[in-house]
Amino acid sequence: MAIRPERALALRIPEIAQSYDERDSILYALGIGIGHDTTDPGQLGFVYERGLKAVPTMAVVLGETMGWVHDPRLGVDMTRCLHGEERVILHRPLAPEGRVVGQTRVIGLADKGAGRGALVHSRKELRDAGTGALIATTQRTAFARADGGFGGEHGESPAPLPPLPDRAPDLSCALPTVPQAALLYRLSGDRIPLHADPAIARAAGFDRPILHGLCSLGIACHAILRLLCDYDPARIAEIGCRFSAPVFPGETLRVELWRDGAAVRFRALVAERGVVAVTNGHALLRD
Repeated sequence: MAIRPERALALRIPEIAQSYDERDSILYALGIGIGHDTTDPGQLGFVYERGLKAVPTMAVVLGETMGWVHDPRLGVDMTRCLHGEERVILHRPLAPEGRVVGQTRVIGLADKGAGRGALVHSRKELRDAGTGALIATTQRTAFARADGGFGGEHGESPAPLPPLPDRAPDLSCALPTVPQAALLYRLSGDRIPLHADPAIARAAGFDRPILHGLCSLGIACHAILRLLCDYDPARIAEIGCRFSAPVFPGETLRVELWRDGAAVRFRALVAERGVVAVTNGHALLRD
């Protein structure tokens, strides 16, 4: 069933209420590789319950449901669907435990042409379940490779991510992943089988399961925390990127940063293959 834009934009996605605790925050941090250096006090702040802090990008998995992408009214072939872009706006620092409610909706679609796929834009508002206060807004673009041909643009389109500077990066660091990284990261809630099932990965055109794009975003966030924020998560007000190539669990990401005042641009390359996996990265820092 092909995408029918009017049905997709009218899709009613149930809100997701979730309670999370210190264990969930630690598990997320471990899933993006924080704690690899067990003697680094900055990393221990996210994986040890004494004075625990939450990684800002954990907002992408809280109050989240991926069930709606399988709704036949959306008309997306999930075996050919990839994560294109993700943006996270932190309206307040994320607590290491709490009760939240996430409300997601499809906000726009863009046809790239028959045989060329389509873009599906969605937005989630994450709120405190008790007070209703807005904690974070996440915006996602999925690339539905098999579902173009419905014609035109419908609804909202996000502003384009800013380009990277045309100069050498100011800072960089290499952050390794472990072979079981995708299996660990999926325990935070993103259980799409592409990241665990070799047969499904092959059907999608990959030799083996790939790492979640959102895990790569979390790794980039780790680099920013490490290099620019002294591991203070309250410093990050916004972060987003485009996913440009798959990463396989066990590979190392070299994150390169450009700093211009409060604005940060970044990209991440797979060190072993020299492939740019994350590009057009943008972050905004608080004083």
